[in-house]
Amino acid sequence: MKTISSVVEEYIKKKPFLQSALAQGIINLTSLSRIVKPEIEEQLGKDIRNGAIVMALKRLSDDLEFRATHKIIKVLKNIGEITVRSSLTDYTFLASETILTQQAKLLAEIHSNQDVFYTSSRGVNEINIVISNIMDSTVETLFKTERCTQKANNLSSITVKLPAENVSVPGIYYFIFQRLAWEGIVLYEVISTTNEFTIIVNDDQVDIAFKTIKDLKML
Repeated sequence: MKTISSVVEEYIKKKPFLQSALAQGIINLTSLSRIVKPEIEEQLGKDIRNGAIVMALKRLSDDLEFRATHKIIKVLKNIGEITVRSSLTDYTFLASETILTQQAKLLAEIHSNQDVFYTSSRGVNEINIVISNIMDSTVETLFKTERCTQKANNLSSITVKLPAENVSVPGIYYFIFQRLAWEGIVLYEVISTTNEFTIIVNDDQVDIAFKTIKDLKML
């Protein structure tokens, strides 16, 4: 049987930014209840008082606040080293039968220069390479027969070391990326391993992105 509380919670769960704002207590519950009332009444098939919706929102916001500030923030306070690299280029190539051979040749070139930043990921149809721009001519020579669908210059990377318990706590990445989205930061790429992740952003946004992530340790 549907209840006001269950219908309100289902409504909020479908709107992640609203859910986060509730958890932080920055929404006027009375005003929100007026907005959601028509949909809640439609779901329940009867008229509902605003006060009942406000109470459901209050209970939900208290619960969300506990969940958001308990395990997640404990992990974020233990964020480790944050490393920034600049002067990067982001290439996207269509997957082909020969592209892995060219990647192997590129890795051989990189091996002799440990200062070069390099990361690569492969999807179903595309291969992405992010590399220090001093290697641009090498990439373009090696991959000249491949189809490049996108090239972006003037990028920077931010690599974040996460504590080991990040893999057992849901919502860590959502919490971080939500803050970045609130700051209007465009993510060109996101690359992750078990205990660290790297984001690729425009050079002109790297300072605010770095500050946003660093400030998470102070929550």
